[in-house]
Amino acid sequence: MGTIKQGILGGFSGKVGTVVGSTWKSVHYMRALAVSISNPRTEKQQDQRSKFATTINFVKTMTPFIRFGYKEYSRQQSAFNAAVSYILKHATKNDGENVSIDYNKALVTRGSLMPALDATVTVSDSKAAFVWTDNSGMGDATTKDAAMLLAYNKDREMAVYDIAAATRADAKAELKLPANWNDDALAVYLGFCNEDVTNVSNSVCLQDTPANGGSEGGGSGDGGIEDDPLG
Repeated sequence: MGTIKQGILGGFSGKVGTVVGSTWKSVHYMRALAVSISNPRTEKQQDQRSKFATTINFVKTMTPFIRFGYKEYSRQQSAFNAAVSYILKHATKNDGENVSIDYNKALVTRGSLMPALDATVTVSDSKAAFVWTDNSGMGDATTKDAAMLLAYNKDREMAVYDIAAATRADAKAELKLPANWNDDALAVYLGFCNEDVTNVSNSVCLQDTPANGGSEGGGSGDGGIEDDPLG
């Protein structure tokens, strides 16, 4: 129960309905009563928190790259937050025991620029060798579009990348990898941005190596275009 000390217009202390009154350094103030959450750690809430933490850990390994890769979405929020939002919603999975990233669905670059065509990658000798078909003139693709290369190491939770490794017309590029990555599980991506970095393509995952070796497959090289790549 609240207590009024100086009449109806004075300050009060204690709880009155959903308001709490108090005094600090002779100043009277009121605050809303905190809402009691009966079950703050439901299974659904814990799953969402795990997905959020997993997504943050993935995106923060490539923050400088993401600033370019999600530039089309940085008008009302940061590119980092835009990437987290997309990957959290579209590229996290829970197998009942662990939360993980679905690397084939994750986009490290995202936008409406024409994506890579017929792209493949070969990883050997501490490098990733990319090749693709020059589709300049198809849609808004131009010969000067820059190839954006990225390799994410699942075992070490690290990423290496090159934001302008070659042009679309070059139809090939190489990304150097650390020598001690030879036996590690990698997810390897290719995207494009236009010359003034105002338009970016959806990335495609060209290799997704599981931790126990082998391959889980990769993207088709068509950029993973959805019905609405900006939606």
